[in-house]
Amino acid sequence: MDLIADILLIAGALGAGLYCVVLSRRLNKFTDLEKGVGGAIAVLSAQVDDMTKALETARSSTNSSAESLDALTGRAEGVAQRLELLVASMHDLPVDDEKPEMSGEEAGEVIALDKTLFQTRRTQLQEAAE
Repeated sequence: MDLIADILLIAGALGAGLYCVVLSRRLNKFTDLEKGVGGAIAVLSAQVDDMTKALETARSSTNSSAESLDALTGRAEGVAQRLELLVASMHDLPVDDEKPEMSGEEAGEVIALDKTLFQTRRTQLQEAAE
């Protein structure tokens, strides 16, 4: 009876050892970096890193575009206010029928003054637009 028990004990130990060897080989194949799940995880990790870099690049580009757009919008609002003031000031100018009579010398001074004022306003508007 002892002999049968020893044989069964040895067979059980050999079976457990064989099971461990088979399990070890499967586990090595499972964690293989080229073919198994380990390889898939490594590829996915690399793709996540690439996507993170692309996201950071897009985020910085979007932030700089938003800042530029804010600056341009502010400048455009300023120019619009100046244009509104200019249009409002145009209402104060006399209509051609209401022009007072001037001598030739006075008319020349007014024309020169108008040209100077126009050039000044034009320069200010160009600077504001830039």
